[in-house]
Amino acid sequence: MFFQTLKYKAWIVVFMTTLFCSCDLSTNQPINTAYQKKEPVGTGFNIRMVYTDSTRVKAILETPVYLDYSNLSMKYSEFPEGLKVTFFDESMNENFVLADFGTLYNATSIIDLVGNVSLTSSDGSVLNTEQLYWDANNDWIFTEREFRFVGPEYNVLANRLDTNKEFTKFQTGKLTGTVAVKQEEQTTESN
Repeated sequence: MFFQTLKYKAWIVVFMTTLFCSCDLSTNQPINTAYQKKEPVGTGFNIRMVYTDSTRVKAILETPVYLDYSNLSMKYSEFPEGLKVTFFDESMNENFVLADFGTLYNATSIIDLVGNVSLTSSDGSVLNTEQLYWDANNDWIFTEREFRFVGPEYNVLANRLDTNKEFTKFQTGKLTGTVAVKQEEQTTESN
């Protein structure tokens, strides 16, 4: 009887040891983000971010609420209550972008602007759309949404835009509206 009880207790000890030794409680393993709660690692209020390049101010971003999700596998920041970005060109002229919501993707430096997006350039031209992407690394702007671009010599409505920030190189989809075109006179010289 004593040996049966000892044998029974030994079997329980072996079983429990196997059970506990098979569990890995190390914190070095990544956590599956599907089970993570989407909670920001940081929150800021009335934020003003200044972007510089070689001591020259390139842009100023202002927002009432900033949420930092750099704790997730795809790191990003959100501006849930809107944002205003002031861009400066080479002559330090100010250009403004307003949006109801924004997302900055850290790995690509692309900002996704959504809701009542308005880009106003220093010459008074205004671009309005519901969504606009800005590639900060390449100073490039693009959207697949319908947009209206109004300036002193044009009033354009189109459904796609892919352009540099100066609007000197651009592609667009179906285009309607008016554009003033200047025609230069050609002169020929007689010999």
